[in-house]
Amino acid sequence: MAFSSALCIFSLLALVQGQSESQQPKIQLRLAGDKRKHYEGRLEVFYNNEWGTICDDDFSIEAAHVACRELGYLGAVAWSPSAKFGQGEGRIWLDNVHCTGGEKSLAECPSNGVGVSDCRHSEDVGVICNQKRIPGSEHANSLLGLKRVEEIRIRPISSHLKRIPVTEGYVEIKDRGKWRQICDEQWTHLNSRVTCGMYGFPGEKKSLSMRKKKNYWGFSVNCTGNEAHLSSCRLGKALEPKRNGTCGRGLPVVVSCVPGRAFASSSSTGFRKAYRPEQPLVRLRGGANIGEGRVEVLKNGVWGTVCDDNWNLRAATIVCRELGFGSAKEALTGAKLGQGMGPVHMNEVECSGFEKSLTDCYFNNDALGCSHEEDAAVRCNIPAMGFQKRIRLSGGRNPYEGRVEVLTEKNGSLIWGTVCSENWGMIEAMVVCRQLGLGFASHAFQETWYWAGDASADNVVMSGVRCSGTEMSLPQCLHHGKHINCPRGGGRFAAGVSCSDTAPDLVLNAQLVEQTAYLEDRPMYALECALEENCLSSTAKKNDHSSYRRLLRFSSQIHNVGQSDFRPKMGHHAWTWHECHRHYHSIEVFTHYDLLSLNGTKVAEGHKASFCLEDTQCDEGIQKRYLCANFGEQGITVGCWDTYRHDIDCQWIDITDVKPGDYIFQVVINPNYDVAESDYTNNFMKCKCRYDGYRIWTYHCHTGELRIIEGLPAGTF
Repeated sequence: MAFSSALCIFSLLALVQGQSESQQPKIQLRLAGDKRKHYEGRLEVFYNNEWGTICDDDFSIEAAHVACRELGYLGAVAWSPSAKFGQGEGRIWLDNVHCTGGEKSLAECPSNGVGVSDCRHSEDVGVICNQKRIPGSEHANSLLGLKRVEEIRIRPISSHLKRIPVTEGYVEIKDRGKWRQICDEQWTHLNSRVTCGMYGFPGEKKSLSMRKKKNYWGFSVNCTGNEAHLSSCRLGKALEPKRNGTCGRGLPVVVSCVPGRAFASSSSTGFRKAYRPEQPLVRLRGGANIGEGRVEVLKNGVWGTVCDDNWNLRAATIVCRELGFGSAKEALTGAKLGQGMGPVHMNEVECSGFEKSLTDCYFNNDALGCSHEEDAAVRCNIPAMGFQKRIRLSGGRNPYEGRVEVLTEKNGSLIWGTVCSENWGMIEAMVVCRQLGLGFASHAFQETWYWAGDASADNVVMSGVRCSGTEMSLPQCLHHGKHINCPRGGGRFAAGVSCSDTAPDLVLNAQLVEQTAYLEDRPMYALECALEENCLSSTAKKNDHSSYRRLLRFSSQIHNVGQSDFRPKMGHHAWTWHECHRHYHSIEVFTHYDLLSLNGTKVAEGHKASFCLEDTQCDEGIQKRYLCANFGEQGITVGCWDTYRHDIDCQWIDITDVKPGDYIFQVVINPNYDVAESDYTNNFMKCKCRYDGYRIWTYHCHTGELRIIEGLPAGTF
């Protein structure tokens, strides 16, 4: 009897299971809400012609894996409860979802049933997917409703085939392996705005359609214009093509995009030689590539950062468009591209998506709860310029290093050749790594005999290269052109680089310099070692031991706010021993100290060698790694700082010969760019200085560029 009852129950369960499998609801998923990346967001379900959400009750990483794979990603990285990506609207379609992780769709996972829920939208679940997609998977999600496609492109019209970048062309969608054009019957300028933004263009203009192939996609697209990507737009209604396959009452969509200033070609100058921001109120710092960086805004003449509270793709896209790029690829939080210095100017930024500047968005002036650990950053879409195809690294142990080889035209043919290493340095290496999309330079090499490059590319094809550091490609730097001049030749003396995803970033504490500056009259007999290391003015060599030198002393505290440790360029074996002070110099010139006249003329100078780079102190939770004692490893850990006290040798400027007056006191860290940094612009510190012949006052000390930009009012934005 028990056996037959069990058999009956088993049969009933099997019947129910069979019915449930055959009656599984047909659903479609999308990622929505206040997301910072395309592969994250509030998880929404399309069922019964209505979009709804999923409750976070009993949701798990296994369910997130199923959802992300259903959306075409390799899997999930994490999931988020409690409406992290904002509260949705409409029905809550699924609740108490239980997945094992092997299901092909969330519809296969047991739940309370479609539409059966006791949740509120404050419990809407979100997911963060792996950004890598399943090979061959469909690409756009919410754009296509119940019908998704694999890829979207702008195919240039015949008259623009050779133009770079491609600014005008047909919008085509890859559907079931075939490229199809979109009918312009319900296409709007808002759709064009979003499409151009995806491809790195800040604006669009009216375009004219032309009749092309009889191969149209059967749906329209409905964008509001503030989306960062076409995949965030709604699917429009289905279109009925004519019997011959042409567009019903329209023509194929053609978009015409307006490039930003840095990417616009000119018949007289070609592409601009270096990137410059188009607007003075917003800038990006600390990014490895053009179009990415920590967001900084100018307020009352002082640059400050933006707190990442509520930071999303919509606000990030405003920044990108304002600076001449397209829409945002990512809205980064948590100081992912390094910490800034100074004030936090904006918090809880909310943008509609149509503002001309980030400063036009709503924001909270009160940033008391924010620290620089929460600095917001962006990665923008930029036009495809093809720069990576014209340069390569050859012979290295990995793709991030090697001899630099460039593609150039000679006698009507394109050939690969090397770059002369004379005067080759870190700034030039930075441009190479940026052009290749390999991040920051970590080293610049003037000899590459240990890298066996392509023998056919040994000849030097570029010499005299000097870069400012803002160029998008090496040919945009100053160079000799066709008249090659490289006395040492190529081969073993060809230029080389190694690249890295991250870099340190040193910043001097300007306030400490201002607080600790003072004068000391010190006798020459106590300055013998300093004289030997050239830390005194040249006139000191004529003084006897009983004379005095007047020294402007101060303390310096150097923070590493970057993403990797600051390490000396040379290893232990190459450090210089100084017998007088009895210590090694790991970097012979680590800082320059200068006293300048108001017109910029140098009236006194000093320098400091890095005889000891170490972690004097660190932020809470960070362990010290570098200690100079016992010939230890030298460096500055991320989140730590190295302090040179005012009472050590050479921590001064010799102003014995300086007349009373007003001056500028300047400190420059890493002045010769011996070590790579993500941002060299903040290596400067300047103070106003008044000397009356007996006392000295330092005031208005600040880090970085001039506080007030010429022609820009110092009021609030």
